[in-house]
Amino acid sequence: MPKYLLAHDLGTSGNKATLFTTDGELIRSCVRGYPTRYYNGNWAEQNPDDWWRAVCDSSRELIQTIDPGDICAVAFSGQMMGCLCVDASGTPLADSIIWADMRAQEAERYIIERVGAREFFRIAGHRPGASYTLAKYLWMRSAMPDVYKNSCKLLQAKDYMVYRLTGRFCTDYSDAGGTNAFDMNTFQWSDAILDAVQVPREVFPEAVESTRVVGEVTGAAAEACGLKKGTPVVMGAGDGGCGALGAGCIASGDTYCCMGSSAWIAHISDGLILDEDMKLVNWAHAVPGLISTNGTMQCAGTSYNWMKETLCAAEQSQAMLEGGDVYRYIDAAIQRAQPGCNGLYFVPYLCGERCPRWDADAKGGFYGLKMEHSHEDMLRSVVEGIGQNMRLILDVMRNSADIRDMSIIGGLIKSGVNLQILADTFDARLRTLNYYDEATSVGAAVLAGVGCGALKGFHEVEKFSWSVGEAVPDPARREVYDRMRRQFDATYYAMRDIYRAL
Repeated sequence: MPKYLLAHDLGTSGNKATLFTTDGELIRSCVRGYPTRYYNGNWAEQNPDDWWRAVCDSSRELIQTIDPGDICAVAFSGQMMGCLCVDASGTPLADSIIWADMRAQEAERYIIERVGAREFFRIAGHRPGASYTLAKYLWMRSAMPDVYKNSCKLLQAKDYMVYRLTGRFCTDYSDAGGTNAFDMNTFQWSDAILDAVQVPREVFPEAVESTRVVGEVTGAAAEACGLKKGTPVVMGAGDGGCGALGAGCIASGDTYCCMGSSAWIAHISDGLILDEDMKLVNWAHAVPGLISTNGTMQCAGTSYNWMKETLCAAEQSQAMLEGGDVYRYIDAAIQRAQPGCNGLYFVPYLCGERCPRWDADAKGGFYGLKMEHSHEDMLRSVVEGIGQNMRLILDVMRNSADIRDMSIIGGLIKSGVNLQILADTFDARLRTLNYYDEATSVGAAVLAGVGCGALKGFHEVEKFSWSVGEAVPDPARREVYDRMRRQFDATYYAMRDIYRAL
């Protein structure tokens, strides 16, 4: 009889549960959604009970046709940088403030004043920021003092699920790094940071390796979710750590790119990369001992979807009339435009920007627009603009590593047209994998297998995920994009004061 690994990926819009065999075969997956409450301009919260219901419902669906006793282990991937306060009994004291919430900007300034931006970056491998757990908890200290006072532990989404399954409070190194309270040089909670901002170390859970078996499914949890009592629970990792593992990046020097709603490039190494301008961020990899240095842009697939909904009424109508896929018509329109779009370029800062700008005020726009520009030019310029911004991130990384090829995943590269534009703008060979959207689930499954001993090591990720194709940069198109990149980059600096005024 086959043995199974159960992976849960707690994303922003829902939990994706995936069942794999220990030989790497994907048996089935399902998604259970949950709502996010957006309000007050930049606040975003979720009810942790919704996460638990989603995990229980999806687990029961996946195991309908198998013996739950054949599941070797369960592990989690999850959204990062949240702030869920629980009391000593594990009861949430308020809804979780999730990664997208930016209410804690005053706390961010307080952290910088107490620690200093550069010293903080040296310790934490990240800039201090309002999106991180520590700033959100400091916001609670002034705005929700009762919650702050009664908090026993601060947990991430996957950590709370591990608690619900096992009764144990813990986190892994990748999610610990996303709190802004972790020393990435020692893999310990940072006394220097916590003492400076007067937050007790004890409120943070024990941090362990992503492969640690942290407990077993309790009787109460088994009754709720359908898993067998005693099933091993492996800690798992944040979605970034699981994504890197699922993309096959398990050794120093490996690189991958994820082109989703947001997009990032991650380079794996043995130590932190602390660039001069603090544009990059450093995470603990799911593989113990490795660092994943990332540069993330805010609106990649989101910019593409904005283009589809705002500019592609003709393509959507054609798809409806002919019963075709709207993306095929968009691809055809993009292909009709010349590389460089006759001097038109799009800046994809529709929600501010993280790397390489770190500017919440940055705005998007079309530049160089003339009467002779076509609808097709505008569509292609959006994809090229996404690629140009990602290339700026890659150039920062190339100051520390010679990156000329990488694995690439994410919904944006389901289009071969988009994939080729990215290869040309990156000037890098891009290797596609057998899964576009399953990397985080694969990563969690591999962690489950390695943790419980069902897999012999991380190299067995090759059973789950492998290269199926590639895109190679075209020298002529690359030259066009290289020339345009200078003005693309300069536009931000020329417009920065205007962005603030807007």
